[in-house]
Amino acid sequence: MLNPDIINHKPLREIVYEELKMQILKGEIPPGTRMMEVEMADEMGVSRTPIREAIRKLEKEGLVTIEPRRGAYASRISTQDMIEILEVRQNMEGLAAYYAALRADEDTKNDIKALAKEYEQAVKERNTADMIKIDTDFHHLIVKGSHNKILVNMVEQLQELVLRFRYLYYDNFKRGEQMPAEHEEIYSAILQGDGDRARAAAELHIERLKEMVQSDDI
Repeated sequence: MLNPDIINHKPLREIVYEELKMQILKGEIPPGTRMMEVEMADEMGVSRTPIREAIRKLEKEGLVTIEPRRGAYASRISTQDMIEILEVRQNMEGLAAYYAALRADEDTKNDIKALAKEYEQAVKERNTADMIKIDTDFHHLIVKGSHNKILVNMVEQLQELVLRFRYLYYDNFKRGEQMPAEHEEIYSAILQGDGDRARAAAELHIERLKEMVQSDDI
């Protein structure tokens, strides 16, 4: 059935679209899965029409691929797709870390550190869901701390692709175990107001992800 968290006054087609979109982003509908309209309609308790409309909308966003005479499938993410996402992240988040070190107020800096500690605890508990959420919040707060509205908007446009990628690479728990030390290097530089070091640490953090993707270790 539909997720009660998203049921509100929106039209049914929008509710169905948002639900399917989140299922794809979170990997609940894995890449390559055929989108069976009848089965999804029965599962969500709706007619096929809003399912069909949602699939068409998701196709425009690149999350669904429609193949003639074969049907609709959740789009696959290639290694090259991941590398391109990381190349953009590396530059934008490196820049964000640089400016956060110079511009973020003390409360924001302390919140960044606190999130890093929460992430470390989630790793110890092997709580993947918390790891993904805290990791997302950690990087978002750094970008927000840059106090650059253009940069914030650009990163927000990338967030959905990044979220889908996070759910994929967090299947490899070894990568999650390496994150706390890298996060610490980033936030410690930000706390000390060292923009160059913060940028280098943030870029290295993403470089390690690129190395993992290129080694096919996900």
